[in-house]
Amino acid sequence: MPVNEEAPKRPVRMVFTTRAGGVSSSPYDSFNLGDHVGDDPANVAQNRVRLARVLGLNEIVWMEQLHTNTVTRVDRSHVGTPVAATDAIVTTEKRLGLGVLVADCTPVLLSDISAGVIAAAHAGRLGARNGIIRNTVTTMFELGASPSNIQVLLGPAASGLNYEVPEAMANDVEKHLPGAKARTKKGTWGIDVRKGLVRQLMGMGITNIEADPRCTIEDSDFFSYRREGTTGRQAGVIWLEA
Repeated sequence: MPVNEEAPKRPVRMVFTTRAGGVSSSPYDSFNLGDHVGDDPANVAQNRVRLARVLGLNEIVWMEQLHTNTVTRVDRSHVGTPVAATDAIVTTEKRLGLGVLVADCTPVLLSDISAGVIAAAHAGRLGARNGIIRNTVTTMFELGASPSNIQVLLGPAASGLNYEVPEAMANDVEKHLPGAKARTKKGTWGIDVRKGLVRQLMGMGITNIEADPRCTIEDSDFFSYRREGTTGRQAGVIWLEA
């Protein structure tokens, strides 16, 4: 199960999975972590156990992601059942993993080590348009985070070069998330959610931002809903070390 990981021994850890290293069969092959896409539940459960074991975590909180702009503060009482109707979760608890599932949408992991607060957010086109990341950051502020101390990592997602949409849709997203409108490789209109989110975050005073440039639509190491239709989900996970 290949992962990209922040340097070890840091107070906060962030990882993104790929589609390799699990037990699921095609079209979910093989490290599918989504329990809502039609895969055998036993395989998903086994993949999640494997993820937790590799990360050295006992508990990971997941979400029922519905492309909302809703943010929920969570603790260990939320382990075991996906947090209903939310697309971002925030915690101050140590050694509690926060998980976000994606297959083209942007997984966003945020932390303020000084304040001891972290978040994981699901930023698809609709959620990003409607302010899911702005709301997530605002919730972190309420828990003591500050713009100068927040670190943000945006994971692999659909790129503007490949995320083709009608011009009216691109214009609508651009109106609410400036910087997101793009041109695809074909010269058609597209959306670059990550680019729009970086601009939005910087507008909130956050400059410690890193973005993985890989495009899930063109990179077969990742699940992609736009490329495959029926497919699995990779994950981003963040947690505070004790």
